[in-house]
Amino acid sequence: MADKNYFVHETAVVDDGCEIGEGTKIWHYSHVLKGSKIGKKTVIGQNGSIGPNVTIGNGCKIQNNVSVYTGVTLEDDVFCGPSMVFTNVLTPRAHIERKDEFLPTHVGRGATIGANAVIVCGNKIGKFAMVGAGAVVTRDVPDFALVVGNPAKKIGWVSESGDRLGTDLTCPRTKERYREVDGKLEKIA
Repeated sequence: MADKNYFVHETAVVDDGCEIGEGTKIWHYSHVLKGSKIGKKTVIGQNGSIGPNVTIGNGCKIQNNVSVYTGVTLEDDVFCGPSMVFTNVLTPRAHIERKDEFLPTHVGRGATIGANAVIVCGNKIGKFAMVGAGAVVTRDVPDFALVVGNPAKKIGWVSESGDRLGTDLTCPRTKERYREVDGKLEKIA
């Protein structure tokens, strides 16, 4: 790996035909399957499985014990908490192969998915959304939404920095302001 501009731990496997961005780190016992593309400065934690044919953006943090299956796309700066789960079919059965039923799952820029959360395939997680630990996402999550529970329900809004917004929709950390328009949140430029 000395000639690479990324790091792969000696116990990890990267199949031929993968693209790995500069500064990316792939840790213990992880496997990146063929056709997968991982951006720059992304971290794949221990015991991760990526692909095949998955696209992961720049600056993502994928914690230990996370599998990113075919059909999942992560935009830049996505955080996937430890042991969170992406499904790839709605009605899996061990004795029936359903690879032709994989549904796409798209995770927007800057989104956070908490530890042990489950993202049911076919749903979109909006940019800068936050999925609470242990939540089960069964429908699309809007940009900047904070969702928790099973099934996941929106309980509020978060800023780009991940801070919960109060009724004034001003980030307590950065003082950036937001506004709600037709049930959606947008940052005020």
